[in-house]
Amino acid sequence: MTESKYDKYLVKVPLREVVVGSNGEGRTSLAMTCMSNELVPESKIYIQYHWVREVPELDPLLIAGHSHNFDEIILYIGADPENPEYLGAEIDGFVGDERQITDKTSAIYIPKNVKHGLVKGWTRFEKPHIMMQVKLNKGNP
Repeated sequence: MTESKYDKYLVKVPLREVVVGSNGEGRTSLAMTCMSNELVPESKIYIQYHWVREVPELDPLLIAGHSHNFDEIILYIGADPENPEYLGAEIDGFVGDERQITDKTSAIYIPKNVKHGLVKGWTRFEKPHIMMQVKLNKGNP
């Protein structure tokens, strides 16, 4: 097969990163970075996902809240193809000064400089699901 001029934009091998609690202890998970300017130098979009297989250890930074100088989209994606809206968990977080609780497959857009984080985090966990972050106009993590 001949090489296309667009092959340089196709990421066939995502970066695998271990996500550890902020204190360096506790539960870890394997995250996959599928797009970044490290993988595709022209990209200004960063996409990472990982399977949430159990209730994650809460990072104090997420509880306190944080903001970024770029827009972000966070997706929680259920893993049941027969019932794609079923997340299998309930997540208690906040965006700005508003509490956001979700128990369905969902996505939330967070504009740059808006504080966001977790209030209680995963308050119910029944089934593994995917958490994905899309960071716009960011480049590298």
